[in-house]
Amino acid sequence: MVIVFALLALTVLVAVNWYLWRRLFRDTTRGPGRVRRGGAVLIAGGWVLAIGALVGERTGAPFWLQRVMAWPGFLWLALSVYLLLAVLAGEAVRPLLHRFPKKRASAPGTPAATQAPRPHPEPHPEPVPLGAAAPEAPEPERPERREQVAGQPVPGQPESEQPETGKPESGKPETDGPAQPPSAPSRRLFVSRAVGGAAAAVAVGTVGYGTYGVLRGPRVKRVTVPLAKLPRRAHGYRIAVVSDIHLGPVLGRGFAQRVVDTINATQPDLIAVVGDLVDGSVKDLGPAAAPLARLKAREGSFFVTGNHEYFSGAEQWVREVRRLGLDPLENARTELPWFDLAGVNDIAGESEGQGPDFARALGDRDTTRACVLLAHQPVQIHDAVRHGVDLQLSGHTHGGQLWPGNFLAAAANPTVAGLERYGDTQLYVSRGAGAWGPPTRVGAPSDITVVELASNA
Repeated sequence: MVIVFALLALTVLVAVNWYLWRRLFRDTTRGPGRVRRGGAVLIAGGWVLAIGALVGERTGAPFWLQRVMAWPGFLWLALSVYLLLAVLAGEAVRPLLHRFPKKRASAPGTPAATQAPRPHPEPHPEPVPLGAAAPEAPEPERPERREQVAGQPVPGQPESEQPETGKPESGKPETDGPAQPPSAPSRRLFVSRAVGGAAAAVAVGTVGYGTYGVLRGPRVKRVTVPLAKLPRRAHGYRIAVVSDIHLGPVLGRGFAQRVVDTINATQPDLIAVVGDLVDGSVKDLGPAAAPLARLKAREGSFFVTGNHEYFSGAEQWVREVRRLGLDPLENARTELPWFDLAGVNDIAGESEGQGPDFARALGDRDTTRACVLLAHQPVQIHDAVRHGVDLQLSGHTHGGQLWPGNFLAAAANPTVAGLERYGDTQLYVSRGAGAWGPPTRVGAPSDITVVELASNA
């Protein structure tokens, strides 16, 4: 079954890229040449780098090699998505462009040489004196035969009877006529170049702007969440929620510092890092994560694992974040002055015997107190509801990251982004601070959310 799926995926990948090459390179050139060969090398090379970056990240390839492949490879992934979408959109415009030149050809402004000549007015006969003999009518003058010049119409002759232009009957080329202009590109070639150029410009612009949005760092989003069990004295309590930072071969120490500076500027009471901090080992990314030691909050910083920690050595990272000053909540709970704060491991930990354990984290707590749960994936909300959690804070979805990926994310998660209620439990999902794979976001801007708790008492 796996082999069949892999072959099907490979077939689709080859077909899609052949279609892109055809529309962007074959249809926009007159014939085989360097442009077509260069296009094939560009597409094939981009996918080699993209697959190499994905495999290198999972297999722990040398970190310098991961960095060499990651930037061009991951950017090519994003560019391929928007090239395909733009070229497909161009298919709707293509028929209109094919008709446009035809309308222009019949529009006003046709050269005067193609118009029928106006007939000359006949002269009026002179008056004859009374009694004089009428002059004989002159014989009608026969029209002189004119030699046809190639490329010119015969005056007075209907258009349908005009002789063909070009070479004379003798078959010899015309030497004393006007020089012929060079042949212009065909209408099909013109349309292909217009659509292909526009598609490439739109795709490059979209990916460029989406990459800039990630590299400049996440923006702060503020959400107020009322909790029925929260004491009045805790009204306005602020939790800075950050998820999916994804430090790796693309986003490194400088990005981590921007995230830390943004969080500290909000002056939160508590910081919650809800998974997918890294894409790599402590050995490779320990220096990149070092700025996390400068996180500042009145009641501390807390961490739970995401699925990517289990691809990168979760136990080592739990020890590392503890060394940096964060408090890992591994299926555990801490009692804060105004509410309980709990955290569960990610579902991906089940393969290592370290999956989520809600009974251990929540089983013996005082249910009269409000409870906030940190859980990386939104799908864990159903267990949270069963255990009487008041608010679950999650990430994982990236908000879809690359539109129209939000539709795929919605199919796999109960909530893609924002605040929603499930029974007596509320779920807030952050879009995340970083990006996985392409360092690009389209239609899903990165965020760090300040959740302000409100008391109903």
